[in-house]
Amino acid sequence: MNDGLTLQAFLARVNIRQMLAPLLIVMILSMMVLPLPTFALDVLFTFNIAISIMVLLVAMYTMKPLDFAIFPTVLLVTTLLRLSLNVASTRVVLLHGHSGPDAAGKVIEAFGHFLVGGNYAVGIVVFIILTLINFVVITKGAGRIAEVSARFTLDAMPGKQMAIDADLNAGLIGEEEARSRRANVALEADFFGSMDGASKFVRGDAVAGVMILFINIIGGLIVGVLQHDMSAADAARNYTLLTIGDGLVAQIPALIISTAAGLVVTRVATDKDIGQQLASQLFGNPMVLVLTATILGVLGLIPGMPNFVFLLLAGALGLIAWRQFKRPASAEKSAAAAVAEAPKPVENVEASWSDVMPVDVLGLEVGYRLIPLVDNAQGGELLKRIRGLRKKFAQDIGFLPATVHIRDNLELKPTAYRIALKGVPIGEGEAYPGQYLAIDPGRVSGQLAGTPTQDPAFGLPAVWIDASLREQAHVFGYTVVDASTVVATHLNHLILSHASELLGRQETQALLDHLASESPKLVEDLVPKMLPLGILQRVLQNLLEESVNIRDMRTIIETLAEHAPRTQDAMDLTTQVRIALGRAIVQQLYPSGNELQIMALEPGLERILGQALQGGGEAGGIEPGLADTLLRETAAAAKHQEDLGLPAVLLVPSNLRWLLSRFLRRAVPQLKVISNTEVPDSKIIKVTSLIGANK
Repeated sequence: MNDGLTLQAFLARVNIRQMLAPLLIVMILSMMVLPLPTFALDVLFTFNIAISIMVLLVAMYTMKPLDFAIFPTVLLVTTLLRLSLNVASTRVVLLHGHSGPDAAGKVIEAFGHFLVGGNYAVGIVVFIILTLINFVVITKGAGRIAEVSARFTLDAMPGKQMAIDADLNAGLIGEEEARSRRANVALEADFFGSMDGASKFVRGDAVAGVMILFINIIGGLIVGVLQHDMSAADAARNYTLLTIGDGLVAQIPALIISTAAGLVVTRVATDKDIGQQLASQLFGNPMVLVLTATILGVLGLIPGMPNFVFLLLAGALGLIAWRQFKRPASAEKSAAAAVAEAPKPVENVEASWSDVMPVDVLGLEVGYRLIPLVDNAQGGELLKRIRGLRKKFAQDIGFLPATVHIRDNLELKPTAYRIALKGVPIGEGEAYPGQYLAIDPGRVSGQLAGTPTQDPAFGLPAVWIDASLREQAHVFGYTVVDASTVVATHLNHLILSHASELLGRQETQALLDHLASESPKLVEDLVPKMLPLGILQRVLQNLLEESVNIRDMRTIIETLAEHAPRTQDAMDLTTQVRIALGRAIVQQLYPSGNELQIMALEPGLERILGQALQGGGEAGGIEPGLADTLLRETAAAAKHQEDLGLPAVLLVPSNLRWLLSRFLRRAVPQLKVISNTEVPDSKIIKVTSLIGANK
């Protein structure tokens, strides 16, 4: 009983699948040493042929190379299997070749007699031709492509990693998907590198096959004449036919495996297998088929040509072209019939309040060619990306924006889209499904063929390219994104830019309700006892207008509760909240280091602006010449900051911060204005540019 339990526990711990691979390798290597009976040779040769056919079919049905990532290892194992079978069959041929043509098994006999008609001269020629095809054409070409693909894949890795990081930062993908895509990028580089080395196995196998052939022929002649007293002619016939059969039964699977390797490394990754690509791309254009059929038909009418064969193929191609021409016509008839059968509109009833449609807070209108991007049934990913960016917005900014309502608009260009905020367009662009936008980040090493354009989100130069140029674009240093990502990134940029307008009364109340679930007393004491909801909304909008997130609602509510008894002015309250959030504001601008390299105002200019504020109260109180100089010098200083790789931050006194922020924001959008009171005491201030020193 104990022995049974021990054996059962042992079998439970042993993973049979994990043991198969080591056992297979050990068995293959042992065939080089241990003698095998002829029946075992027949089984193993047949198994070798079956494996090669399976590998070829798997290579044809994979959608992308990484779907068959084990292929380099399969190349090594199948090569070892063929070499081991060569050694085992050589032993049997030399030991028993004098007894007849079936001395090494029925498979070798069939390949030696049936395929080459029992003529060893023909067999040698056929074997050499197969070896040359395998070695010189297929294996050499596949090895070269694998080498180039490995180099291009390694060169393109930084660009692909940047694209993944950009999608992650924009909220288009999650952390898990980003990690998976990074792993796929690394796996792709490893795969093509392994394929580059694995192709050497097949080349070496072809060379070894030729050498084994001649060694076996010479060895067979020596064994047959000297040991078995056979005549030279009989020995040559017996041993050469057996050797030819042995060589062919190994070279044909090798040729199939090499073809599979070529198919894997030469195909471009799409959502179709090779058969579907051939049908759609080679036979998809009816005009090509018509011209080919015409040429074949003309050749078939020439006297002396094989007329029947040419005319037969011309008729077959013409029939295929006719059926393809017929498909669009039938589709148009079906569409027309559907329109004709559509029910007639009923007579309009009396108008009612249900006819008043509310304006969508956020809307996305697309042309009809972009409908597949938003249709899950057609594999569209835009909806998923929009959900991801809304989640990312909520995590980074601090509130959940309105749902994006998507609808098609026949008034737009087929490839155009429009983004609207409260019914008013705030952005538009074009996207081309099936193509990729290659964005120039400023350091590309080559030009691409395609449609020049600009990145709709940030205005960078870009070009729409075909899918076949995607890898080349990565190598050149472009950031490559698909059509869904282009639209989603543009939408994300716009909702970040208009975050303050997306925070309405409803969103503010929802934010308070969410906070009240954790701190009910904190919210209850402030709204509406001390502060109306509208003023709280205005304070939060003021923060969002200057790209300050409102995630720390606890600090915001506590600060407002402290100062609300003394003032109800939204601007004064915003100033106090900014002081309370100073550490977070500075951290957002300067993520690392204690030194703040900022721009500042010349003291005389500070004094003049302070007097203007006391006199006029707004930017209109600044003398026009001084205002023009201030704008010009601030823009130059901001550009100098960006050239140094620093954020464009202007440090001013607290009483000037709101005035200068509103005045300079439109002329210098990237500028951030902070006050002295917002900078934590632990930070060191270093002035890099002094605005007004040259006035």
